[in-house]
Amino acid sequence: MTTTNKIHLTLRDSAAMRWTALLLLASAMFFSYIFMDILSPIKDLMQSTRGWDSTAFGTMQGSETFLNVFVFFLIFAGIILDKMGVRFTALLSGVVMLVGATINWYAVTEGFAGSGLERWFTDNLNYIPGFDELGISPFYRGMPASAKFAAVGFMIFGCGVEMAGITVSRGIVKWFKGREMALAMGSEMALARLGVATCMIFSPVFAKLGGDVDVSRSVAFGVVLLLIALIMFIVYFFMDKKLDAQTGEAEEKDDPFKISDLGKILTSSGFWLVALLCVLYYSAIFPFQKYAVNMLQCNLTFTEVSPDSFWATNTVTVIQYCIMLVVAAAAFASNFSKKKSMKNGLLVVAVVALVVFCYMGYMRQSAETVFAVFPLLAVGITPILGNYVDHKGKAATMLILGSLLLIACHLTFAFVLPMFKGNAVGGIIVAYLTILVLGSSFSLVPASLWPSVPKLVDAKIIGSAYALIFWIQNIGLWLFPLLIGKVLDKTNAELVADLQNGVITSEQAAVSYDYTAPLVMLASLGVAALVLGFVLKMVDKKKGLGLEEPNIK
Repeated sequence: MTTTNKIHLTLRDSAAMRWTALLLLASAMFFSYIFMDILSPIKDLMQSTRGWDSTAFGTMQGSETFLNVFVFFLIFAGIILDKMGVRFTALLSGVVMLVGATINWYAVTEGFAGSGLERWFTDNLNYIPGFDELGISPFYRGMPASAKFAAVGFMIFGCGVEMAGITVSRGIVKWFKGREMALAMGSEMALARLGVATCMIFSPVFAKLGGDVDVSRSVAFGVVLLLIALIMFIVYFFMDKKLDAQTGEAEEKDDPFKISDLGKILTSSGFWLVALLCVLYYSAIFPFQKYAVNMLQCNLTFTEVSPDSFWATNTVTVIQYCIMLVVAAAAFASNFSKKKSMKNGLLVVAVVALVVFCYMGYMRQSAETVFAVFPLLAVGITPILGNYVDHKGKAATMLILGSLLLIACHLTFAFVLPMFKGNAVGGIIVAYLTILVLGSSFSLVPASLWPSVPKLVDAKIIGSAYALIFWIQNIGLWLFPLLIGKVLDKTNAELVADLQNGVITSEQAAVSYDYTAPLVMLASLGVAALVLGFVLKMVDKKKGLGLEEPNIK
């Protein structure tokens, strides 16, 4: 048997097998993205049924990245991946995510309420030496016990999901190196983004199933999906093991993260500009997602749909979700159609389906289904932007454009959207357009920022550079959900006082917040990113970093 025949007998050489491997990895990340925001569309229910005010909600949501940032687990995850390989780390990340999610679920169940565990969390973790003095404690005195315990679970889940993210990227490189790697990574990203929309559509459905509100059902839905994700990692384990047996290769491993690498990285001005752009931009997007539904509930006028109406049934939820998949699939596939007629046809299908999706969201009169449109435009244009940077360049210019769109969207939410309060149609149209533009601006960053890092640091320390950027990014993802919650309560002091004095109910308070201050804060992150974008462009021109040059020459 010739060497060529051996190559053609490997799983990696089979398009069907390598895309199956990608589907397993991407689906696992899709499910993890669903759980990441599983409570975001039901913030109002967490306040009315579990007593979580905005500070408690924000503190719990920010806890996801706490261990990654302050216990440096993100760095340890890279070391584990390096030492143990893709297969072991994939399984470990799946188990860690499932354990954390299960704790998170139990914390919001009726079984936890009134238990000895609830009493323990009420009486403890109110003061943590060192962390409290630094103002970085993931708990505080008066924080609901269920929120504390949920935060513990979310911390553990956060360790697993970050580990999974690194592992999936490595797995894609292993299976697609020298083949359709850019397309594979773009496809994985697109599928993961759809997890946000899936969460927004289905989480409230499970919470309100049968007319009886129980937020734990939403979390249980996420836990079941993470169990499926673990099963997918197990199947991938055996596929990957068979591939190594066929090729005779050991698992691909990067050089371990070395402390000595930090000096080389930290002395690069270009690296710092990109790292700060990353933390500013992602801090204005991901934390916002956790509050976006509640922000829409507070700024739009919704009419309660009759329980007997078709628009109040679960059937319409499934139909709308299927239409969403049509939008995503048609928009994504149009980028790779060689025939102009087919490309235009797919675009028409995507646009028509998008209009139908938005109409159904309006008819359902729920903020969750309105915000579910967030990732749809991004799915369609991410391949276009990536292809443009590959062939034309202009990465720094794209970062500037993304920052401008980010500022415009948050300021629109802060000052324009409230003007349409009471205007059911006008408010929904402004919300849809702004959300779609915000989603598209989100695509500019991965398309332009991540491919720029190899141009700023030596190839030998690229792994260390990415690990450091992820760590810096996680600081923002920990801080800003917490800050948004605190700012909401501080700038709505009268509302909080009325709730405490029994003047209004928890249900009324949950949809009455003024989000102007948090949104201006997020817009200010965009302003800072814009300034850094211009500085980066000047540094690139002066030092010849090549950020404006195409990746493919």
